[in-house]
Amino acid sequence: MGLSWMAWTGPTAAFFLFILGCLVGMGIWEKYSPGGNPRRGILRIDTTRGDRLFTTLVGSAFIFMAWLWAFSTPLWGGLIISIGWGLFVFKWV
Repeated sequence: MGLSWMAWTGPTAAFFLFILGCLVGMGIWEKYSPGGNPRRGILRIDTTRGDRLFTTLVGSAFIFMAWLWAFSTPLWGGLIISIGWGLFVFKWV
């Protein structure tokens, strides 16, 4: 069967490698700088680093879908907004 069930284009592979990199990076970050203690941000809920990573990834998925709906391609604008979203989440949420 192999990997033929999915259309592995360059952007598809880059996306999955990015997700893998995020997970590995968070694991390494946690190993060398344990900080799993929740903190309370502007949403007034306790979140850990993992929670903020998940919120960033899900929010970015919605940002990209909205960008595709509104503007189609190229996706550079959605990428810039998603990076801003990630910085916002890790700093203040």
